[in-house]
Amino acid sequence: MAANKRERMSSVDTAWLRMDRPSNLMMICGVLIFRERLDFGRLQAIIADRFLSFPRFRQRPLQTPAGVYWETDKDVDLSAHVQRIELPRPAGKSELQALASDLISAPLDSARPMWQFHLVEHYDGRSALIARIHHCYADGIALIQVMLSLTDTDRAGKAPRPVPEPPRRAEGDADAQEELLQPLSGAMKTAQKLGTMLIEKGVELWREPSKAVAFVGKGRALTDELAQLLLMGEDSATRFKGEPGVAKRVAWTDPIALDEVKTIGKALDCSVNDVLLSSVAGALRAYLVGRGDRVAGVSIRALVPVNLRPPEKAYRLGNHFGLVFLDLPIGIENPIERLYAVRANMRSLKDSYQPVLALGILAAMGSGPKMLQDQLLAMLSKNATAVMTNVPGPQQPLYLAGARIDNLMFWVPQSGDIAMGVSILSYDGAVQFGLVTDRAICPDPEHVIDRFGPEFERLVLATLMAPWPWTEPPRPEDIERAVFQPA
Repeated sequence: MAANKRERMSSVDTAWLRMDRPSNLMMICGVLIFRERLDFGRLQAIIADRFLSFPRFRQRPLQTPAGVYWETDKDVDLSAHVQRIELPRPAGKSELQALASDLISAPLDSARPMWQFHLVEHYDGRSALIARIHHCYADGIALIQVMLSLTDTDRAGKAPRPVPEPPRRAEGDADAQEELLQPLSGAMKTAQKLGTMLIEKGVELWREPSKAVAFVGKGRALTDELAQLLLMGEDSATRFKGEPGVAKRVAWTDPIALDEVKTIGKALDCSVNDVLLSSVAGALRAYLVGRGDRVAGVSIRALVPVNLRPPEKAYRLGNHFGLVFLDLPIGIENPIERLYAVRANMRSLKDSYQPVLALGILAAMGSGPKMLQDQLLAMLSKNATAVMTNVPGPQQPLYLAGARIDNLMFWVPQSGDIAMGVSILSYDGAVQFGLVTDRAICPDPEHVIDRFGPEFERLVLATLMAPWPWTEPPRPEDIERAVFQPA
C-alpha cells in the first residue's frame, strides 16, 4: 500500500502544536445549542461532505526528528470523530457546562486527525453540539468560516450558504486590505528575524533585555516594541493567577442584545469592543470584591489576538494572527471611567507592532528547539492573566442539519501558565460572554459571568442618568458629577 502523503507543517502551526501540555491543551472548543433535536445521521453526512472537503481535516500532525509534517489519513474513521453523548438527567445548562468542562480538559488523539464533534441528543428537550479542533489546524477567524460552511440559511438547506466565495476583483483593481497590510510585510520579516535571534541567542537575552535591545540596534519601531515587550513586568497578582492543573471549568452567559451595546458605544464614542471588555473588567472586579480581595490599583493584563489576514483569505486554514497585551483596569469602580480607560488602552495599541512581532516570535519558536520555545513561552505568559477573544459571528439565524442554531459559544486555549480564557461572540443580533478557568484556581467561573450582565446594565444606567444631550462625548468626571454625586 502506498505511503500516506506528507507535507511540512508551517513554523507557526508547529509552534501551536508544540505548546500542548496537560495543564493547557492547545484546543479550540465550541458549543452550539439548537432550538430542536438534531438528526445524527444528517450531521454525519454534512461532516463527511462539507467539513472533510477541507483536505487539512483529513490530515494528522506527525512529529519526526527531521521536523513536523501533515500526514494524510486515507481512511478517516468518521465514527471516531463524530460521536453521540448522553447527559445525566435532568439535562440542563449546568450539566452541559460540566460536559464541556470535561471535554475541554481531555486531549485529542494525535494518531488521528485532531478534531471531534460530540452530539448531545437530549439537552433540555433539544440538542447541543460540542466541537473540538486543535489550534495547529487554524486560528479562530478561519475556524469560524469553516463552521459557517457547515450551516445553511434555511431549514431545508436549499438557500445559498452564508459564506460567499472570496470576492473577485476586476483586472487592475487594488485590494485595499492588501495595500493596508503590505507595509507590514517588511516588518513581518524583521519581526521573524528578531524572534529567531531570541531563539539562537537563547533565553539569556530575555533575562537581560538591555543586551537584546543593544544587539538588534535602536531607533526602529519594531525594536522599540521589542524593548517594551522584553521590559514588560508582570501584571497584578490576583487569585486568577497561579500554576494551572489539568481540570478546567467553562461557563457562559445568556445573550444580550447587540444593538444595546452599539447604542451605548455610539453615545460614549467607544467601540463595541471597548464596551464589552469594560464589562468583562467590571465582572472580574466584582468577583474579586465578592471574595474580599483588594482591588485598588489592580490591573489585569490580557493577551488579545489580532487578525493579520485579508478578509477574502479568512477561509484558508492555518494560523495568521498576532497578539497584543491589553491592560484591564480592574481597580476602577466607576463604569464610565473604566470604559474610557479601556478605550485609551485599546487606542494606544492601534498602531502597535506587537501583533507582527508576536507572530514573528511564534514563527521562530516553531523552527527552533522546543526546549527554548517552552522557556520563552513561560516568560511571555507570566506577564498576563488571561487570553481574551472577541469574534464577530453571522447576524442572521443559521441551521445545521436542519436544526436552527439558537446560541454559539467557543473558547480558545491558554498558553504557558495562563489559567483563564475569556470569549465574546456575536450571533443573530446578540452577544454572549464565555469563560474557561482552571478548576484549582477559579472553580466557579459561573459566578464571574453572572456579573457580566449587571456590569453592562450599570454602564447603561450611568449613561441614561447623565444629563443629555451632550455637545460632545462626556468626560468621566462629567458623568461622575452628574450621576454619582448628590445635587
